[in-house]
Order: sequence, then structure tokens, then C-alpha cells
Amino acid sequence: MDTLGVVESRSIAAGAELADGMVKVADVELVRAATICGGRYLIHVAGDRQAVSTAVDHARNSGRALHGSFVISNISPQVTAVLRKAEKADAGDALGVVEARSVSSGIAAADAAVKRADIRLLRLVCGQGINGKSYFVFGGDSAAVEEAAQASKDALGKNLVEAVVILRPDVSVVKALTSGVR
Repeated sequence: MDTLGVVESRSIAAGAELADGMVKVADVELVRAATICGGRYLIHVAGDRQAVSTAVDHARNSGRALHGSFVISNISPQVTAVLRKAEKADAGDALGVVEARSVSSGIAAADAAVKRADIRLLRLVCGQGINGKSYFVFGGDSAAVEEAAQASKDALGKNLVEAVVILRPDVSVVKALTSGVR
């Protein structure tokens, strides 16, 4: 599975219907389908490029109101691992935190950051509890983290809320940002 499709429906009920339709029209894996803040419904599907494109096009052409949608080819395995919450890693000597106005744009920016710089994606939070926004956390050496932050800014454009780089982050801050400790 080298392609990820992301659809944000403006309605929970319509989102459930879209998720069902997306997996029925194409051979895709439903990675996630859940409510997020703002009364929206988030759908992640994975598979080969053609299948994911077909599934996302189904949602786009459904007549349902969407907040956003993306098809990301050659998705970084780091992004899919973090979405599945399968990987934990050390931050390194710098930490980047990027906040996006929507889930779909945040996922695309995280993928761009990982592909442009030698960083480790540590966490990707999608919509729940943060009013439908998203943010991601990454670590590495300071130059790579700076480069990834710039890649994120470039990818997000007007969807950028904020991007910060924290040099020599305190261990407690890394733990809070990567594992959700309050």
C-alpha cells in the first residue's frame, strides 16, 4: 500500500455513508473512519494509487459536502505507522511541531516534511479534541528539523496555523507531545 486517501466529510452521517461507498467501489483498506471535532467525519483509506483515487473520487463526486480530500502517492511509511500508532522514537536534539487548519492538509504536510528532511515522525494528531485541526511532531538534528518545518510551511500555505522548532527539548516536553501525557 503506497497511497493514502484522506476525506473529511462535513457531516458524520454522510461520512459514514461515504466510508462505506469508498470501500465498496475500490479495493482499499479502511485505515480509519471516525468522528472528529466540528461534527466532521474523517476517513483514511490505503491501497494502490488507482484504487485509492477511485475511492476518493467517489467521495468527491458524491454531492456530499467535504471539508477536504487528498490522495498522497508514495506515502512515507512513517506517516502510515504514526496513523496506526505503530511506532515510537526518540526526538533527537530538536523537535518540530506543526499545526494545520485541517486534518487532510496536515497529513499531506507531514508526508512532505518526512520526504524532504531526515527526521523521525513521532506523532500525528488528527482532528479529535482540537476543533478539526491537526498537528504533527517530529524530531532529529536541528538542521533537519528546520528543513522539515520549512517543507511543512511550504506544503500548508494558507492552511498553516503555526510551526515551531524547539532546540534541545526537555524530556518531559518530548514525552507530553509524543505520548499525550498531560
